[in-house]
Amino acid sequence: MNSIRTTVVGSYPVPAWLAAMPNESNLRDAVMVVMKAQELAGIDVIADGELSRFNVSHPETNGMIEYFVAPMSGIDVSLSATELAAFREKAGFEFRTRPAGIVRSEIGEGRLNLRAAYEMVRPLAAKPLKYTVTSPYMLAKTLVDTHYGDLESLVMGLAEVLADQVRTIDAAVLQVDEANLPGSPQDGPIAAMGINTILAAAHGEKGVHLCFGNYGGQSIQKGFFRELLPFFNALECDHVVLEFARRGHDELEVFKDLKPSIAMGLGVIDIKDNEVETADQVARRIDEAARILGPDRVKWVHPDCGFWMLSRSVADRKMRALVEGRDRYLSQFD
Repeated sequence: MNSIRTTVVGSYPVPAWLAAMPNESNLRDAVMVVMKAQELAGIDVIADGELSRFNVSHPETNGMIEYFVAPMSGIDVSLSATELAAFREKAGFEFRTRPAGIVRSEIGEGRLNLRAAYEMVRPLAAKPLKYTVTSPYMLAKTLVDTHYGDLESLVMGLAEVLADQVRTIDAAVLQVDEANLPGSPQDGPIAAMGINTILAAAHGEKGVHLCFGNYGGQSIQKGFFRELLPFFNALECDHVVLEFARRGHDELEVFKDLKPSIAMGLGVIDIKDNEVETADQVARRIDEAARILGPDRVKWVHPDCGFWMLSRSVADRKMRALVEGRDRYLSQFD
């Protein structure tokens, strides 16, 4: 029986003192606290809570979008009324009042410097570290494009910039996050092409997280995993990180058709519910998935999505339940 590793998806609740006084010293302290909380819980592969990209002026997405696109050259964050109206006609982003920016010329790295953010975090981690970037497809869907003229070209423009940045990062796991594709599964080939461009530049293990959204504690996209199977099988990654705790296991059968080279990451912690799972609940969720997919198919367990909408005390207890449940499940094979 192979071991199952625990990890987080990425984000963590922002400590109150960082939100109140977002300066460099407090950011470093907050990152240390967040990673130490994961270490104490026993998480195998930790993350910085995505605090290195936290923007106090736009906390609603914890820096998932603006952090990446705003510094890039070729993208303007100032829009006219006509451009704003054009964005509001785009399907799938009704929950956003405005786009992240408008693409006016060829996209370049501009002031984006992911390596600097990573190098601030890396010395503070005592365990293997995960670094996350947002999928270029998801970023593209938040932009008004007046330059490239088609979605594929825009996605690839973003992907090439992110790949160049990722090439300088030696994290144990590089994870690409996608939360918009479930609403437009027909775009799977374009999304996979962009994500694979980034993954090809990664040095460590390569993961892809896909969920149906976590904006204000709500799912944004509707759809089914079966519709996304061609997308998953087009990925050139080592594992996927998927939500199942809230959605349940009705769709697990779909992943019997996932290509064997991709390991399954199973969401066993519901991040849209303040109730903390018991270790027994977590163990049962792993066991049920293993019975459906096979005992050696599930290689990772984790929360459905990021913890950023929860209070720190709830997030910390859920992480402990995750590890204890994994251990309880594995103990039957000792």
